[in-house]
Amino acid sequence: MKNLAVLTTIVVLSLGVIAQAQPTVAQITHSQFQAVNDAGEQTYNATNKVILEGILLHNPADMLNPTADESVTELLNISGQWQIFFQGEGDDHAGTAAWMGQMYNNLPWVPLDGGYTNEEFIAELRRINATQFCPGDRIRVTGYFLPYNGKTNINEQHKNNPDYDFTIELLERGVGIPKPEVVTLDQLKDNNDNFIFDSTRLTGCEYYQARLVKIEDVWFVDPNGWGPNAALTITDGVKTFPVKLGRGNGIYAGSYNLSEPFDIIGIMDQESKDLINGYRLWVMNYNGNGLVLSSYEHRMADKE
Repeated sequence: MKNLAVLTTIVVLSLGVIAQAQPTVAQITHSQFQAVNDAGEQTYNATNKVILEGILLHNPADMLNPTADESVTELLNISGQWQIFFQGEGDDHAGTAAWMGQMYNNLPWVPLDGGYTNEEFIAELRRINATQFCPGDRIRVTGYFLPYNGKTNINEQHKNNPDYDFTIELLERGVGIPKPEVVTLDQLKDNNDNFIFDSTRLTGCEYYQARLVKIEDVWFVDPNGWGPNAALTITDGVKTFPVKLGRGNGIYAGSYNLSEPFDIIGIMDQESKDLINGYRLWVMNYNGNGLVLSSYEHRMADKE
């Protein structure tokens, strides 16, 4: 009888471990996923993983450099990185980024064997890009997540364990990049030129975060420094707004030829440790048209 009781206890404990090991997952909207409190902190915690659908906004290599380099040992330097933004449809007025990096082990809390070798990271890139998706495609992303500087990203939680891989499914090709929403600096900044933060995400920068937007009739405070990954600032003559340039092949030293004022189209991003600031417009590419700072595909979406 005693042995039977011990065996029963072992079985119950084993079943409990198995049950705990299964991650919870739900399909939700971007708006639910990106919800924040008054401090800008993530509030979604109903499941371990999420399933999100939306329209892919850009080519991943135009945003971050995916080149693998396992020789990088600098603290906090992730080396190769990959990221996409995809936008909700209809009433789901929000969007989300999915991110992956190579050298997680350069983060102080990650074990020394927690990064990818070059071969492993290249294999991960092949896996994640296998569906050969393009901007304007409808995709479904399933994965774990973490908050990052004001937004919540789907990611691997800085783990190279395959159990933490996120997946991307191609649902429909060629749906079309959504038309950029026209927004003014008065909608993004207050009278003191501070970012407008609204925890309900119905106004201000949060309302447009991770979505494609257009700001008209602006110019750079100083265009010096123009080039890949540059951080610049636009103004309408009264208020200002940060701009992050991508790494598309049309952004290089000497390619700046914009007439002032110009229009600008990009993805509303946020990167701030205090969670209620740090908004910026991320422009992936430029086709040299002289009138609109935008990638070609985003400009074409604006004309539809």
